[in-house]
Amino acid sequence: MATTGDRAGSTTVTLADVARVAGVSVATASKALNGRAQVAAGTRLKVEEAAAALSFTPNFFARALNSARTGTIGMVTSDLDNRFVLPILLGAEDAFGSGSLSVLLADARDDALREQLQIDSLLTRRVDGLLIVGRTTNPRPPAAVPPDVPVVYVYAPSTGDGDVSFTPDNVQAGTAAAEHLLGLGRRHIALVNGEASYAAARDRAAGVAGALRAAGLGLVGGDSLYGQWGEAWGRDCARLLVRGSDPLDAVVAGSDHIARGVLDTLRDEGLRVPDDVAVVGFDNWDLLVRESRPPLTSVDMELEVLGRTAAQHLVDIIEGTVSAGVFPQPVRVQARASTVPRTDAGA
Repeated sequence: MATTGDRAGSTTVTLADVARVAGVSVATASKALNGRAQVAAGTRLKVEEAAAALSFTPNFFARALNSARTGTIGMVTSDLDNRFVLPILLGAEDAFGSGSLSVLLADARDDALREQLQIDSLLTRRVDGLLIVGRTTNPRPPAAVPPDVPVVYVYAPSTGDGDVSFTPDNVQAGTAAAEHLLGLGRRHIALVNGEASYAAARDRAAGVAGALRAAGLGLVGGDSLYGQWGEAWGRDCARLLVRGSDPLDAVVAGSDHIARGVLDTLRDEGLRVPDDVAVVGFDNWDLLVRESRPPLTSVDMELEVLGRTAAQHLVDIIEGTVSAGVFPQPVRVQARASTVPRTDAGA
């Protein structure tokens, strides 16, 4: 392995010099400095001490050529501007950084062909593994990656047999939102959902409906209140619910945006939040929840934790751990003033 370094004057220190001082072969010195498992602890220590005494600095490029690993990870996202993707990337980068791994980031811009080209480009750089981040939680087909390259899918799970995927547990999110309201004494709960084409919307609906069934209750307005992921839909649907014949004391909104629209209509209709109607959103987007009137209770999808967990799992796979499947990750309810218990809660 070609190496460079300086002793007194400008003499180049080579790996052979380190091996000679340590009393081992050049091959053993190379294995010791590259962290190979075949070297005894005492021998490794002698080589490291010799390298330190000689101020030996390994040449990174030579090491890469002679090692099975390059110390780099490829991260591919479908939408770098997506507010759900950024916290995942931050969490993953934290995990990789703690292990001194370099990260190469590529943005596919929600284009399947561009994604494959980006992956191929990263593979030519001999990355040790790939983290592929989706823009929604809808299942996706697996990318074309050689079988010897470890891959972990994040947010959007892969449909490929044997693949490893990490995604937020949206069923648990719906369950947690409903149970939070039930625990506050609410019994007439509606779900104003997002678009039915999104797995997140369907999974959250399943969680909400399941929690209500367990309590012997049904959804106010039925379970088909799907619409756009925006405040306008929240306002329109809430107006229909408020002016309908069924009693209403709580709303689970499919997103924080929808919840903001629901809050607008409740205020316009003269209803107090949370005294008359409590409201829960999803995603816990700080910009929305803290500025809502009142501040909005929301289910946090723990996306930074998701990113860190997936990244650490990729490192484990690179180190030899074998696993497969879709691993839904926990979420949590962040309670705020939109669900403060009523004085008659539980009555």
